[in-house]
Amino acid sequence: MTAAMEQLVAHTILQGFDAMYGRFLDVTAGAQERFEQQDWSSVHLALKKRISFYDHHVGLVTSQIQIMLGERYANRSFLMAVKSSYENLLLDYPRYEIAESFFNSVYCRIFEHRNINRDKLFVHSSQENRIPTYPTQLTRIYHAHSGLTSLFDRVLDDTPFTQIWEDKQRDTKLIINHLKQEFGAAFNDDTSLELIREPFYRNKAAYLIGKITLNHDGQYQTIPLVLPVLNNNNKQLYVDACICHVNDASIIFGFARSYFMVYAPAPGALVRFLANLIPNKTNAELYTAIGCQKHGKTELYREFLTHLDNSDDQFVTAPGIKGMVMSVFTLPSYDFVFKIIKDKFAPQKDISHATVKEKYKLVKEHDRVGRMADTQEYRHFTFERHRFSDELLAELLAVAPSIIKVTSDQIIISHLYMERRMIPFNIYVEQANDDDLRDAVDEYGKAIKQLAAANIFPGDMLFKNFGVTRHKRVVFYDYDEISYMTEMNFRKIPEPRTPEDEMSAEPWYSVGIYDVFPEEFRTFLLINPKVKILFNELHSDLFEAKYWQYLQKNITHGQYEDVYPYRSVHRLRKT
Repeated sequence: MTAAMEQLVAHTILQGFDAMYGRFLDVTAGAQERFEQQDWSSVHLALKKRISFYDHHVGLVTSQIQIMLGERYANRSFLMAVKSSYENLLLDYPRYEIAESFFNSVYCRIFEHRNINRDKLFVHSSQENRIPTYPTQLTRIYHAHSGLTSLFDRVLDDTPFTQIWEDKQRDTKLIINHLKQEFGAAFNDDTSLELIREPFYRNKAAYLIGKITLNHDGQYQTIPLVLPVLNNNNKQLYVDACICHVNDASIIFGFARSYFMVYAPAPGALVRFLANLIPNKTNAELYTAIGCQKHGKTELYREFLTHLDNSDDQFVTAPGIKGMVMSVFTLPSYDFVFKIIKDKFAPQKDISHATVKEKYKLVKEHDRVGRMADTQEYRHFTFERHRFSDELLAELLAVAPSIIKVTSDQIIISHLYMERRMIPFNIYVEQANDDDLRDAVDEYGKAIKQLAAANIFPGDMLFKNFGVTRHKRVVFYDYDEISYMTEMNFRKIPEPRTPEDEMSAEPWYSVGIYDVFPEEFRTFLLINPKVKILFNELHSDLFEAKYWQYLQKNITHGQYEDVYPYRSVHRLRKT
């Protein structure tokens, strides 16, 4: 192989990445128009479309290279030379880190995830110490020298929106009053604000995101600022809330939410700025949150390797009731779990492996409304053998031998998902005090309702299939039985025709494959007497077929309920 061919292959991969990211930016750029025109159905379609670009272009580049090289690409020295040429192309490239992940994906696709050696991939970035730069000015800086009102007037005036504000003077006043309540005398005319120029779009909202620097008697404090902007029935804009604490901002970037659409020609610089705002979010989480989920997967793997290097505990079965479809394990010291699909399912699970994978893909592409955990999918994931106990390894080999290969020093799993670890809801309920139990039952009910309003029926609503996050939010994480709400037929149980019907162990009425009887939910959800009382008080409508039919009707007519990723206390106009 000649140096010219090595360089040609490297250029082919980078050109394929440029084509993919160009389409990614094109769809992202349409977010403002979709928001301003309230085209909510197109918001969901754009999210799904943008996600599809990555695998599509990886496939195109893979086919090109296979045609160019035939069977000659397996030579190690040639592959190393291609990688070296690719590194040279990235030296002054603004999206180098995402492009490295794209290279990894092409390599893995060519070899069908076999022959994976770390020296042939960008397991770690070739430019780890490089400080990412932005091709244009990433932020605007505002000072309050002319007063706080003037500062926020300029902030709202500088937004790229083409629609008018419902009442800009009112919103400015509400923002200032809220920040004064939060920070008192520290929020004064020495305050400065640095705001990301591009709004972040998700679902029905646009978010203005930046940081405020407070100066109180010479003591400087930097806080995040998130201003969600909504679009009223008259297509006029208003600021709905003001979020100014790290934990609250962190929730907005949570792992159970859909990806933002924010125009970012150099995402590394944007992530670097966000990491300073929300230090409890990792690079993997932030890249994923802005839609670069494939690179988020790379960053998550790097973070996992770092964790392994700094820990010595062994993998264990994850806490909770064992699933009938998935087997789950984790490190006690690690914040994620690993999920594998069993070779054989329990008899009551009449689904295929392909169906399970499709369900996880559906969740990736759907509006998760903060109630479904995002996952990252890996192939041929390698673990160190000594980190597994004999008991755990025996259990995994018993349920999924077809996807596990064991060597003297490695365990290789051909397909798995990584997902944020949570406290299983059934365990949390048993241990919660009265106040936490009430909040948890309310959260569970809200989770079901918000998923349903987003056209997701969980199917298996048992408590074991939900988890509680560190922010005490209830999140769904078992997807093998989810369906679209519009596919289901919610029915009220017919009245018994005779006393014999009422006493019968079998239903006296026909039951279709998509029939659901919400009255039956009580049987398996309200076993705990305390939970029963709270559920009947807070969410008894979930047991009525007419409630579910009402949600179905809304979805059919394109009416999507508002789901706010922030607490009502942050909203500026109390309703």
